[in-house]
Amino acid sequence: MTLKELKPGQSARIESVDARQPGVVRLMVLGLIEGVEVQYQNSAIGGDPMELSVFGTAISVRKQQADCFKVAPLLSNV
Repeated sequence: MTLKELKPGQSARIESVDARQPGVVRLMVLGLIEGVEVQYQNSAIGGDPMELSVFGTAISVRKQQADCFKVAPLLSNV
């Protein structure tokens, strides 16, 4: 599963990153690295870009770049 496949409100842990896509290294500098937990908060009209919460900060990520981050969904306590 990739970040692109998350549903609003869903959380996941980043397992691996394919940094060959332009802009992905910049996202890694912002905190999207292996082992980090992220939550899909919202998205723009049409679904792109998507807004992720990382360390309490909102980061906008284009779906093309989100597809470079393999994630494992986290179970919710709902």
